[in-house]
Amino acid sequence: MQFENLIVEIEDHLATVIINRPKKLNALNKETINELHDAFSTLETDTGIQVIIVTGSGEKAFVAGADIAEFAHFSVKKGEELAARGQKVLFDFVENLSKPVIAAVNGFALGGGLELALACHFRVASENAHMGLPEVSLGVIPGYGGTQRLPRLIGKGRAMELIMTAGMINASEAREYGLVNHVVPQEELLSFCGELSDRISKNSPVAISYAIKAVNTGFMNTARGFEAEIKAFGECFGTADFKEGTSAFLEKRKAKFPGA
Repeated sequence: MQFENLIVEIEDHLATVIINRPKKLNALNKETINELHDAFSTLETDTGIQVIIVTGSGEKAFVAGADIAEFAHFSVKKGEELAARGQKVLFDFVENLSKPVIAAVNGFALGGGLELALACHFRVASENAHMGLPEVSLGVIPGYGGTQRLPRLIGKGRAMELIMTAGMINASEAREYGLVNHVVPQEELLSFCGELSDRISKNSPVAISYAIKAVNTGFMNTARGFEAEIKAFGECFGTADFKEGTSAFLEKRKAKFPGA
């Protein structure tokens, strides 16, 4: 498989998908989201692959967020379409993949990057990892499932605090919260995930696919929450706060929101 923004490595039963935009700290743009969909779709149909690891290139970032310059001037309608399409093409798609997807979180996982990790079946972090959903500092909300999946994992109160403060937590805090399963040294991250994949691959692929479906079914009654997130995300695009937040980010200055 050849991609512009991804590297896909296959060894025996394991596929490793590396998001390769190091100059942008592996930020998710439309092209990368489409490529990730294509990669996961192809790997799901490959009978030789039993486990998929997704990670970022380099040591600084898993994915440092979405590519803000790409949507800073979107309308409300285009904002809704952005969230709806992204959830369908990548985030919901990954969550419901029949093969286990492990997020190897190396460095920063912010915004859409954390949302991608949340969509994976579980997460392993390097010791230098930092995670957060900083969208409200831009005058918008998480739009790729963050308001729904984060509370499921760490509880409503902690999720509310993390979203409303636009703050970050380190790897140790993420493990304490239940956001990640394991924390390992940076240099051991992929090998540790490889060992987990070896253990998984000894079990029935069919049973594992049914287990994924069964676990996910337990959360399907929150479908309206995702719809509400998409609508609220889009409505943010029509506000003065969104225009100020994204302009400040692109101009590398602190945002000045009314009343802030």
